[in-house]
Parts: sequence; C-alpha cells; structure tokens
Amino acid sequence: MLSSCNYTLFKIDPSRASSVLVDVLGEEFDGVLGCDYFSAYRKYMGDFGVLVQFCLAHLIRDVKFLVKHPDSKNRAFGKRVLVSIREMFGVIHRRDKMTEAGFARRLQETSAEVQRQATYRVPATSEAQNLANGFHQHGGSYLRFVKTPGIEPTNNLAEQAIRFVVIDRRITQGSRSEAGQRWLERIWTTIATCTQKGISVFDFLYESVTAHFQSVAGPSLVAFDNSS
Repeated sequence: MLSSCNYTLFKIDPSRASSVLVDVLGEEFDGVLGCDYFSAYRKYMGDFGVLVQFCLAHLIRDVKFLVKHPDSKNRAFGKRVLVSIREMFGVIHRRDKMTEAGFARRLQETSAEVQRQATYRVPATSEAQNLANGFHQHGGSYLRFVKTPGIEPTNNLAEQAIRFVVIDRRITQGSRSEAGQRWLERIWTTIATCTQKGISVFDFLYESVTAHFQSVAGPSLVAFDNSS
C-alpha cells in the first residue's frame, strides 16, 4: 500500500521483495518514503538512492523491547535511548510554545542526542548491537523529518488507511484470482482515497459508471481538489 497526503494506492502481490516497490514507485522516485525497517525498503533505498523516513513508532517498539529485556545491560541501554526519544518528542509537543528558530534548534539538539545515545557505549549483546548498527547505517533516515518539513516521523497515515482492508480480508478472505485481486486493488484505492479527500465513495462510483456508459472521461481521484 502507498499512502500520501493526496491519495492512497493499494497493490496486491505475492512477493514482499523490493521489486514490487520498483514496479509501483519506479527507479527514480524523488519523494521521501515513510516505512518500517523491513529489508525490502532498505534494499530499494540502497539500490536507487531513495530518501527514507523509517517509522519512529517501530523504533520505539524495538527500544521498549530492550527496556524489558532480561539482560540488565540491554535494559540500561534501552532506557538511555528511550529517554532521549521522549525528550525529542517533548520538544515536538511544545512546538507552539517556541519560536520557529527555537523549535528548530531544540529539535536538532534532541535528535542528535538520540543518535548519540543509540551509538554510544553500546553493550556487546546482539540485541543492542542490532539497534546500534541500524543507527550507524541509517541513523539519518530515522531522523529525516527533523530537517525535512512536511515529513511525518511515523507511518501512522498508512497504518490508519490499511485498517479497513485488514478487516475486509479477515471477513471475506480476499481473492486468489488475478481479476479479483485487481478489483480489490481498485476498489480499496477508491474507498481509501475518497475517504482521505472527504468525498462520497458512492458519488464517485456513480459518476465513474455513468461516464463509462456515456463513453466520456470519468472523474479523477488524483485531480480532485477537496477545497473546491
């Protein structure tokens, strides 16, 4: 599933490989891809130089795993990193009480502290080293939102958009046929994008079907401006 501020697009594929991303986004994608740390995203990022914002919610989940780990070294390391992340989000939550310059400065300072705590005096445990290696390799992609206005630190937008699909597939079991999967891609895309833009799904489908039978151009979700 691809979700942006303008539309949501669903793609059903038996593979979770990076080739699916190439098919959907191409080799010259020039936006910022918000995603989790799944290997296919990292490969796509490395192969084509794509800018990424790894989801901080997923990172916090990994850090909390360390905080609750039986090994005291992991717990101490996880607590240090978690405190620094909370301080950074504290700055974000207090944004309306700061000047733009002050907010930018404090956000930069706290994000740098997150990077430092995640890579400083890391225990020799495999769990702690995995987290630190992720920051050594892709630390900038966890914190890209700090220097890129309009980029969300989490992929909550996509998580919210896919909820109704998860429920749909649980109830109906989806479709295994090629035609059925293409239908589901299109109707899910229509429902999610109409909802995102605040327009009626029924009205959009009615206009589309009517245009088809009249052999005229149908409405476009991409071109639709919900401010009009």
